[in-house]
Amino acid sequence: MKTKRYAVIGHPIGHTMSPFIHKRLFRLAGVDAEYGVIDIAPENFDYEYKETLSRLDGYNITIPHKQRVIPLLDELDSKAKLYGSVNTVYNNNGKAKGYTTDPDGFLKALEYARIPLADRVVILGCGGAARTMAFEAALNGAILELAVRERSFKKAEKLADEIKAAVSGADVKCVDITKLSGDIKTLVNATPVGMSPYTDAQPITDSQLKNCENVFDAIYNPLETMLIKKAKANGSNAEGGMSMLVWQAVVAHKHWDGSDYDVRDIEKLCVDAYEELKNK
Repeated sequence: MKTKRYAVIGHPIGHTMSPFIHKRLFRLAGVDAEYGVIDIAPENFDYEYKETLSRLDGYNITIPHKQRVIPLLDELDSKAKLYGSVNTVYNNNGKAKGYTTDPDGFLKALEYARIPLADRVVILGCGGAARTMAFEAALNGAILELAVRERSFKKAEKLADEIKAAVSGADVKCVDITKLSGDIKTLVNATPVGMSPYTDAQPITDSQLKNCENVFDAIYNPLETMLIKKAKANGSNAEGGMSMLVWQAVVAHKHWDGSDYDVRDIEKLCVDAYEELKNK
């Protein structure tokens, strides 16, 4: 059986964690595969798609090509259609199918950490990551709040309107993050506040954080943000973003070769991936 060929595609893409994570997953699954990095400038994308990408068994795709690749594909998964974004492609017998694994990676990370998307869910931010998480919360029937600064309120309202239009019966509203109060079942940080090197920062106050039963922070560098450390000190159930990064890769392998993994192996990969990130 010939060695399968995979890669991550983007521009620029010098410090991606994808090779480390995916090579480990191939080894764990016993799949004979190579995994590389391909930097493709936007103006060269159509040519490289025909000459290079179509000859791979599959690939991950990141900024700025997540939307550009869509019209070139033969088929889209339902989640990719919903989000209008693709981060994983499987080339199967001449047919290219696009997926977005971020939503399922998010859900898997929450499942692993036993964090529910139910009752009152507050998502901090309204950017790309927040959009994915907010849609998934609405699809799970949560009472959803998008908490943002005043300058981002119009953008958050636009996102709320999109969710209401796409998800029947969605309960979603926008709130000023400085006025956030009351008991929160699950808090999700989808902002960059607290990311390395600004690790002493956190997106909400200590008093607001004390009201949160569960906390998920999409940031994976550092492994535990100040938000996560304080949430755990409060007795909250809390999880950082490295698990989401790894689980979305696991979902990609499910599409490529149907591989399943032991949770203990994924847990160890999360820790090892963070050590690799520090070395980079």
